[in-house]
Amino acid sequence: MSQNMLWNSTASMANLRRRAEIIASIRAFFASRNILEVDTPVMSNAAVSDPYIDTIECRYQPLVGGEVETKYLQSSPEYAMKRLLASGSGAIYQISKAFRNGEVGRRHNPEFSMLEWYRPGFDHRQLMNEVAELLLPLLGIAESNQYSYAQVFDTYLGIDPHTASIAELQAIAAEHIDSDFQDNNRDNWLNLLMSHVIEPQLADEGAVFVYDYPASQAALAKVSQDVQGRAVAERFELFVQGVELANGYHELTDAAEQARRFSEDNRQRGAENLPQRPTDDLLVAALEQGMPSCAGVAVGIDRLIMQAIGANDIADVIAFPFPRA
Repeated sequence: MSQNMLWNSTASMANLRRRAEIIASIRAFFASRNILEVDTPVMSNAAVSDPYIDTIECRYQPLVGGEVETKYLQSSPEYAMKRLLASGSGAIYQISKAFRNGEVGRRHNPEFSMLEWYRPGFDHRQLMNEVAELLLPLLGIAESNQYSYAQVFDTYLGIDPHTASIAELQAIAAEHIDSDFQDNNRDNWLNLLMSHVIEPQLADEGAVFVYDYPASQAALAKVSQDVQGRAVAERFELFVQGVELANGYHELTDAAEQARRFSEDNRQRGAENLPQRPTDDLLVAALEQGMPSCAGVAVGIDRLIMQAIGANDIADVIAFPFPRA
């Protein structure tokens, strides 16, 4: 298709109007609960360290034609919002743009819209309930199910994901997936089985919360023990029709542990030949000052709208996807 044929919106005006209605409903939900809308920077001096997320770099010049400084487009407003929590904001939410390298496809666009909110005094289980209260009516779904990460692996693969060896995970993957994937990272095998084997089967259950992930996948969540005494991350994900819509944490508030996880992320990035990223010292400083105990969650708005209107491609719910940006 020639360039002059790419000027128009890929989404219909009807879909864009529905998109506006859904975003207005989200804002009304938070207004009814006296949760403050905030706005934080999109461009930052630091980047996310998570090895599974690649930040988009940008070039800033304090003087035009002068020395170039590398900055990073946010992959999530999480770090800045936590600094607001430590500053005394109370409950907050934000609807913003986020950016990630290498994410283009039917459900992905490098620039996408994210809803994120934080509830001081909540844990991840309380926040799961509030996520359901907001999202299920928008999706026309009456109720959701909640399963632990161990339960879904036991149900669909017959293994304990907290104790299975890499060799066991590799053997099970070979039974279900036609791939020559090789890796020595246990979490990469768990992620492969979750995304390629379990998530498609969750589609039959409508809305499903999966909680208590392995401690090695804690990211920025607290770690505790489940009723079987296994170390688990106090986090959850919401899947609707087998598609991940939300990722929530009972948030880590320990500054020293946060700094250690940033360092461990960069160590893993090095082991996987990924670029090192400057970590957010301002977030660590905010945690040292004291962030209230809270739970937070990120929701992909474009995917939410896809599910709400039954669209099969993200281009059906955003005006100008990446090839037309």
